[in-house]
Amino acid sequence: MSEIKGYHVAVVGATGAVGQKMLETLEKKKFPIGKLTLLSSKRSAGTNIKFNNETYTVEEATPDSFEGVEIALFSAGGSVSKELAPEAVKRGAVVVDNTSAFRMHEDVPLVVPEVNEVDIEAHKGIIANPNCSTIQMVAALKPIKTLYGLNRVIVSTYQAVSGAGNQATEELAEQSQAFLNGEELQPELLPVKGEKKHYPIAFNALPQIDVFQDNGYTFEEMKMINETKKILHDNVLPVAATCVRLPFFTSHAESVYIEVYEQGVTASDIQKAISEAPGMVLEDDPTNQVYPTPLHAAGKPDVFVGRVRKDLDQPNGFHLWVVSDNLLKGAAWNSVQIAESLIKNNWL
Repeated sequence: MSEIKGYHVAVVGATGAVGQKMLETLEKKKFPIGKLTLLSSKRSAGTNIKFNNETYTVEEATPDSFEGVEIALFSAGGSVSKELAPEAVKRGAVVVDNTSAFRMHEDVPLVVPEVNEVDIEAHKGIIANPNCSTIQMVAALKPIKTLYGLNRVIVSTYQAVSGAGNQATEELAEQSQAFLNGEELQPELLPVKGEKKHYPIAFNALPQIDVFQDNGYTFEEMKMINETKKILHDNVLPVAATCVRLPFFTSHAESVYIEVYEQGVTASDIQKAISEAPGMVLEDDPTNQVYPTPLHAAGKPDVFVGRVRKDLDQPNGFHLWVVSDNLLKGAAWNSVQIAESLIKNNWL
């Protein structure tokens, strides 16, 4: 048996919510690491992090940080990726980027391995990890599209605050306690940190994730629309999205309406397609109140689907309820899966 090579891996944004999950995932999957470099902003540099029972000191990310790095996992914000990902590539690294910086670039593969792994082969040094909400939805749609075709997708999301980072989870905890104490809530972050106006998230629902575009959709909604078409290789597929932030910590849930191309498809056909697809778990038994919930999905790498039912008015219409941990399959787990595909298929 040949010896497994250990790779020089860098994690950029190692102190953040997704960076921490990336490290947990690398450790859990026993990823073949020969050398590990942990990188962050200047502010977080110097932090000590344990990995595989060893203590690593986080360094400030600079272009020279990537000398000798073979695989770089980025999750430190779009501006950092735009600045440093090309520098990492110049120095010989393959970048798996978890931001929106490169997702819609024509020459950058946008990948969910269970859906379009083969796209990785065409990379030119950067592979983009899709938006967390997009990942779980396309994972559910792919087996349906393959078997029965897709004519339309309409999604409403119910997204956890961890999608907005560690500060957002702290704000939810603080506001929840303040609300229960009868105190005035002081929103400072959500729905968008840089916006003029902020709303409480505790015991609330915010129909805005990211900034509004000129067409009335938010950037998050446009990400879902455009990324879905790119990943499924279907630029004419009608996709509409409404993205909502809700006051729970982990896992995104989605109500997805689809119309299939084939005639005579049943809810059982859709259930079977999902249950046999990689990375999918069907939890769908209404008689016994079995369906996925965000709390149940937290900490698990799979995409869970339930409430599969035929539309009452549209013969080819179906409704699905899709839930997944946004920090795992929606970010860290998918990123590491991409890195594993690079190694497995000799695409580095």
